[in-house]
Amino acid sequence: MDKVIELVKRDPIRLKALDVVAQLALPQCYIAAGFVRNLIWDSLHDFSEFTPLNDVDVVYFDADEVDSNRYLEYEKQLSNCMPELNWQVRNQARMHIKNQDEPYTSTLHAMSYWPEKETAVAITQVTKHQYECIAAFGFESLFRGQLTYNPKRKRAVFDTRVRSKGWLVHWPKLNVM
Repeated sequence: MDKVIELVKRDPIRLKALDVVAQLALPQCYIAAGFVRNLIWDSLHDFSEFTPLNDVDVVYFDADEVDSNRYLEYEKQLSNCMPELNWQVRNQARMHIKNQDEPYTSTLHAMSYWPEKETAVAITQVTKHQYECIAAFGFESLFRGQLTYNPKRKRAVFDTRVRSKGWLVHWPKLNVM
């Protein structure tokens, strides 16, 4: 976790994004997936510059949220603060419906259903200059440059994502497990 935080602190864009998201004060709220994963892969490949963010995945867990489109308001708020980023906000308390799973019990539980284990990582700003990381499957395989299929999803989904996102081209040292 300390290594992740150390890497994030080197990127002013990520620090600002964490600060902006913290201002929403959403429950169990993190920036997840490529926001953390790509940073670590960049480090493993000794890239001198960070790979640009395609999108910024904000995940939170609010089982009491009534408006199923509330995430659109959050995306608009974030876009107003940082329009250079493509914000994608999702309440994980609702995502089980789309994914045809049993209801999730937390943000971390929802992440445990994501197609790649190394994508199920996230960070949040707890207080100014204090951060917390979570990972549904730990950080070890991510720091080893592995890309691991999650058996809770169809293998074809994993294979398609690996191909379509071009991960092995951009980060050639990665090993599909």
